[in-house]
Amino acid sequence: MVQSLWNGAWIAALATGVVVIVLILWAAIFHRKRRAKAELPPQVRYNLPIEMLYTLIPLVMVSVFFFFTARDSEALTKVDGNATVKVKVEAFQWSWRFTTTYNGKTLPPVAGTPVSDFHQGPQLVLPAKSKIEFDLSTDDVIHSFWVPEFLFKRDVLPGIAEDNPGRKFEITTLDRTGVFAGRCAELCGVDHSRMLFSVKLVPQQEFDQYVATQQAGSAQ
Repeated sequence: MVQSLWNGAWIAALATGVVVIVLILWAAIFHRKRRAKAELPPQVRYNLPIEMLYTLIPLVMVSVFFFFTARDSEALTKVDGNATVKVKVEAFQWSWRFTTTYNGKTLPPVAGTPVSDFHQGPQLVLPAKSKIEFDLSTDDVIHSFWVPEFLFKRDVLPGIAEDNPGRKFEITTLDRTGVFAGRCAELCGVDHSRMLFSVKLVPQQEFDQYVATQQAGSAQ
């Protein structure tokens, strides 16, 4: 959905740019002053049809952009609350703490420190091709939770109540496994650039084994 919205916006912008450039070139070539004493070409000031045209066309374009953006934004921010995997994301200067709940069972939190390579930061393990609910919170300044491969970013705002729906979002993870970079996308202080983490997507069976291992470790 995000990719389709982005592609549509770029296609419309490029088409508009081509039309504008063609009109500029046409006016510059065919309406240039050819002789030193040549009269100015006919002027179109106060031409009501033309003024209505270049007012209505942008209005229609903006309305179309608004419609698709509002429609997709509502779908993207909808939270059903029925995800089997829920992750509490706590952002702090300058790292992350992830607490995963799977089928009602909470795993030990994973926290990190500022690092120079996302592989060294805290790693969030999730099953591939699964619905995940994220709950974002922070106690200091504004951060932003961003995994570029997920095509989704959400600001983490301080002072937001736990029951506020604006703290949560849902995504369906990629249908491929691997380790993907994550970072803070909001300037939040001196070590902002080192506020890195990773998300490891694994098959469901491997995720179940990971959960069992984490629960066994916490029970000891």
